[in-house]
Amino acid sequence: MQLILASASPRRRELLQAVGIPFRILPAHVEETYPSQLPVRQVAVYLAEKKARSLMDQVSGHEIVVAADTCVVLGDTLLGKPADEQQAFRMLQSLSGTTHEVITGVALMHQQRLHSFSEHTRVTFRSLADELIRYYVRMFRPLDKAGAYGIQEFIGYVGVVSVQGCYYNVMGLPVARLLAELETFGMDWRQQFC
Repeated sequence: MQLILASASPRRRELLQAVGIPFRILPAHVEETYPSQLPVRQVAVYLAEKKARSLMDQVSGHEIVVAADTCVVLGDTLLGKPADEQQAFRMLQSLSGTTHEVITGVALMHQQRLHSFSEHTRVTFRSLADELIRYYVRMFRPLDKAGAYGIQEFIGYVGVVSVQGCYYNVMGLPVARLLAELETFGMDWRQQFC
């Protein structure tokens, strides 16, 4: 079995490379839209499944597609990718001094079989001064990140005071959970280490 990573995310690519499993990249190009009545904590799985299904005709029978989507939820509000630097600044202001939830939905697809799951991590930020937020937004331009931040960047070092759950989930791929789910999906990823 060969893995197909349905993502152009450099963070997901790095996380999967760190485990040493061979894979190829085939980004899924879908509109990241979802039904308005869908509960916010189900959006990540919905979008991951949408990405996986979009590649159904582009993969062979010996390939497993891994598609993922990460969302940030503050209370009952979904914070997606910011449209511009002003929105990124406002998102980070809203996260300052609070605890929010990072949810990554993952969909595994092999031929017609689709299996999905989500991982939830709680992240707490200390209160962030506006000048720190402005600096981060200006220097790191986090417009491609849910909630307008990357935990592995400057803002994570200076702002995050606690992480409850999988750290790598916050980066965009809950690696240990993914490996366990691949096993139940029928892929023995450990055989390469024997």
